[in-house]
Amino acid sequence: MKNIEDIIRNNRDLFDTAEPQDGHFERFCSRLEERFPAHTMVRRSIVPYLLKAAVVTLLVTLSSLWTWEHFLKPGRDRMTLGDVSPQYREVENYYMYQVNLMSNEIASLDENDEGQKQMLLAEMKSMDSVYIQLQKDLRANPNDERIINAMIEHYQTKLEVMNYIVNQLKIIRNDNQTRKAHENSGL
Repeated sequence: MKNIEDIIRNNRDLFDTAEPQDGHFERFCSRLEERFPAHTMVRRSIVPYLLKAAVVTLLVTLSSLWTWEHFLKPGRDRMTLGDVSPQYREVENYYMYQVNLMSNEIASLDENDEGQKQMLLAEMKSMDSVYIQLQKDLRANPNDERIINAMIEHYQTKLEVMNYIVNQLKIIRNDNQTRKAHENSGL
């Protein structure tokens, strides 16, 4: 192999002066087309563009996620009890679990009165807006025990209100069932 390379290097000026015969490029292209059909050539030329498009899409997606996480994420100006300490995280998780249980119970007891349902949702949203403000205050003063205690009291109050609503809905439900039973027995 080295001998051939040496011959070519030593006689380079002879190789550079000669031109290929007429029709050489046409024969070369026809042989390429026979060996590699046109659709594979087209496919090979598309692959780099698809790869570039995939890379651009990936970069746009990652930069969007990074921007969302660092600048646009809702609640960025708020802080939860769990951010203060692991003990408060346990307290917050307990109350959130209890609130979810009560919400499910209220939903199961609701008598399909849309006006009443809207009123309950508005009241819960109002209570949640107070809590969101407490979270913002906690972000500003993370070591303020008064804010932490207010957040815990908020959960306790919310649970008491929800418990009262559940009890009232149960009373209404029982009254309705009793009334229906009396109406059915009178028929």
